[in-house]
Amino acid sequence: MKRFVAVLLTTLAVISLTACGGEKESTEERTSDAGNTTENISGDAASTENDSAETSEQENNEGMPETTTEDGQTDDGAESESMNEAEGTKVLVAYFSATNTTEGVAEIIADSLSADLYEIVPEQPYTDDDLNYHDDNSRSTIEMNDSSARPAISGSVEDMGQYDIVFIGYPIWWGEAPRIVSTFVESYDFSGKTIVPFCTSGGSGVGSSATNLEALTEGATWLPGTRLNGGSSHETIADWVNGLGLNIKAQ
Repeated sequence: MKRFVAVLLTTLAVISLTACGGEKESTEERTSDAGNTTENISGDAASTENDSAETSEQENNEGMPETTTEDGQTDDGAESESMNEAEGTKVLVAYFSATNTTEGVAEIIADSLSADLYEIVPEQPYTDDDLNYHDDNSRSTIEMNDSSARPAISGSVEDMGQYDIVFIGYPIWWGEAPRIVSTFVESYDFSGKTIVPFCTSGGSGVGSSATNLEALTEGATWLPGTRLNGGSSHETIADWVNGLGLNIKAQ
């Protein structure tokens, strides 16, 4: 009987120890799982935080206003506007305008390039009678019938040598540039300069007027002439200037 009781107690002790060991192992596994779960959550949170930071940074960059200059223009606008000066390109817009049509176009070109403007002023101004092309004895008719005519100019360009590019504008008279424009081109040395002719007219194109003026100069690079009209917009004229392939930028 005593032996039976001893065996029974031993069996109960073994069962108890086994149960405790299993419970401890289960507890450790749960603790380990809990640790792993916590690490994963922390990792997800860190990833989310980084994404949020990148998104916030991107939104801030995209939302940043363009840098402006003191005059309120963007850096791009200021850079374009100062391009001509920065590259050392000096531009002159010279024009003859008897009825102010060519003057308006010349002013737009000069304004778009921040260029110097020079008016070819005749010593003897043209009157309405002088411009009457129906009168064979009018001053303009007589001049245009004489290829050697050179009407005098009042004043002169102060320092033509400083300019790299010269725009020359004029109206079309009898299919040609007025003879006073011939006076102008023969008065200066255009060697090494780029000449850009332009004309205004009621319908006639530039024709041979530009090539005839080119023949009066030496050493200059003449670009093909074009016809503009008094109604041409600032944008239209600026687009034409920018399409010339020169190292200047019209605004």
